[in-house]
Amino acid sequence: MMREFEIERQFDIKIESLKPNKGVYLLKTNKGPRCLKRINYGIQKLLFVYGAKEHLIANDFPHIDRYFLNSDGHPYAIVNEDIYTLSEWIDGREADFRNKDDLIIAAENLAKLHIASIGYEPPENSKLKSDLGRWPNLMEKRIKALDKMRDMCRKRSNKGSFDMNYLKHLQFYKNIGKRAVSVLKDSKYNELCRIAEEEKSFCHHDYTYHNIIITNENDVNVIDFDYCKREIRTYDISSFMIKVLKRVDWDIEYANLILDSYNKIYPLQSCEYRVLFAFLLFPQRFWRLSNRYYYNEVNWPSKTFSNKMEELVAEQDKYMEFIEKFKNMYDQKE
Repeated sequence: MMREFEIERQFDIKIESLKPNKGVYLLKTNKGPRCLKRINYGIQKLLFVYGAKEHLIANDFPHIDRYFLNSDGHPYAIVNEDIYTLSEWIDGREADFRNKDDLIIAAENLAKLHIASIGYEPPENSKLKSDLGRWPNLMEKRIKALDKMRDMCRKRSNKGSFDMNYLKHLQFYKNIGKRAVSVLKDSKYNELCRIAEEEKSFCHHDYTYHNIIITNENDVNVIDFDYCKREIRTYDISSFMIKVLKRVDWDIEYANLILDSYNKIYPLQSCEYRVLFAFLLFPQRFWRLSNRYYYNEVNWPSKTFSNKMEELVAEQDKYMEFIEKFKNMYDQKE
């Protein structure tokens, strides 16, 4: 059990009440509402995240969940070997990914975040988090992993509906995975990584509805930078687009809306569309869901897994239609 008095002592606050809320704690304190979070990575990574947030604030991107420092000037408390962070509790609603007005402001905000990220020098004692240059190799590794999981599946004596769906649709996802790799290898990916390295920018890496909080004043706040790292911006844009598109039947209009809104603030170069296309093609969701299932990464009931797999499989036609439209609209030769 977390010892509250330790949190109070280290952050110099008085806790009036504490309640769990979506994986964090909402604290009422003598200094206002606070968000307390236990983190599952080390202090050096946390210092990278802390530095990234401070860099954004210094570059005119203030609407984030800034960390409070403890009485020794560190952005964490250590209680029974667990590491906790404390930040302001941001009141507001989560972005609605089916609402076009929300999408416009979320896309513009992502562009502003990317501009503000440029020039980030991580603190000396932090651990550099970077995916720059890793994607061709990561994609190939994940496609190979699909075969490994197929072998695990075949060995199962009592196959459920998830397993049957996996075997039936594996080839489809492997094919688009290989297609993604060849598009990425035939792009300016390495060049874009080199530029990102030089300009010292970073990505949020989990830019989704529950991390985009819109206040009553219509300020857009971004929270939960746990996954932020050096990365090319098309990664953030593609993962944001995918999270939206799967909710709206892969309607190309929403993709255009996001790109137009982003481009108004921080235009993409023409060579970046090819990398974006490769990310949109790669079957990341199929790989992740299967990985969670075959390696018991999360404790969902098997019905949840089966439902998620069925949803994924059900959107294949709409998804392929979208891919062809995107390819033609943004002039991607294969």
